[in-house]
Amino acid sequence: MELNQAEKDFLTQTLGSSNFESFRLAGDASTRKYYRIVMDDETWALMAWDPFDEKGEYPFLNILNHFKKSGILVPEVKACDGSKGLILLEDLGDLTLERKFWENQDQSLVLPFYKKTIEQLALIHTTASKAVDPKPVCQKVAFDHEKFLWELNYAKTHLVEGLCEVKLPASFAKELDACFSKLADILAKEPKVVCHRDYHSRNVMLKLGKTYVIDFQDARLGPRQYDLVSLLYDSYVDLDDSIRSLLLDEYIGRLPKTEQDLCSTDHFSEIMSLQIVQRCFKACGSFASFYQTRKDTRYLKYIAPTLHTVFGEASRVSWLKPLTQLTTDEGLLERCFDDLCEP
Repeated sequence: MELNQAEKDFLTQTLGSSNFESFRLAGDASTRKYYRIVMDDETWALMAWDPFDEKGEYPFLNILNHFKKSGILVPEVKACDGSKGLILLEDLGDLTLERKFWENQDQSLVLPFYKKTIEQLALIHTTASKAVDPKPVCQKVAFDHEKFLWELNYAKTHLVEGLCEVKLPASFAKELDACFSKLADILAKEPKVVCHRDYHSRNVMLKLGKTYVIDFQDARLGPRQYDLVSLLYDSYVDLDDSIRSLLLDEYIGRLPKTEQDLCSTDHFSEIMSLQIVQRCFKACGSFASFYQTRKDTRYLKYIAPTLHTVFGEASRVSWLKPLTQLTTDEGLLERCFDDLCEP
């Protein structure tokens, strides 16, 4: 897909020349468009999305600036034009944490990169979570009962009722709704920090030995376990339990003493388990929705293993029985979603 005229004009004005080349980048699940812009021996990344107001409240730029002030590594902004929905960014290359993970057969070899990723996460949960004036947009919105419940129902709509075409009996649907409401209520009552909200291996870039955070525009206040689950129980990689344990210890060790104590309790572990259920079930819903809404088959292969993670954690909690019953009685755990990829 070539650049449109508005994008070409923006780049010509910004770079002072029209002597550049553009290459479409694949991106991830987002509807944003990305291009690599090459001129002479320099490169940038052009992000094209909907037009926006540049007066300080645009989430991408607002949170980028807040994270940067907090010592978090984010791409530099070279130029932007809100009226055209264009932002020219530092080119961070193509090496994601996910790619680095799959390049190594021995997971211990990727551990140093994960530790750097944990270092950035700890900064988000501590420095970026401190009250400042003016308040960044990521501190103005939060995971509350309604948001957690929305994510759970999103998964039910797109995975269960949509992709799997399951019609829930009214009596069972009521039980499941009560289960979801209780889960959302418990998570919403937890202490909150700034959460990246999508902190997984595809949103961490490795460049010249440094670890950069991207896709942060949806950051909001929430339980720290939300981001920890996103990274440690990431659908795109298969971390060993021993590595997860090491990384959790690494995270806790980077926190102030009072927060370390809070993270070393049975309650923290219980909430972690519940957050695995909620976050991973929502991820299954997202993967299903990409197929349901735009026939994107790239994410179907992640549904089954992520759903097994949900079942494994949910089966430990008696009041989550409606969710485990749903996955077993309707045969969700036996489904091969990859079959949908076949012509």
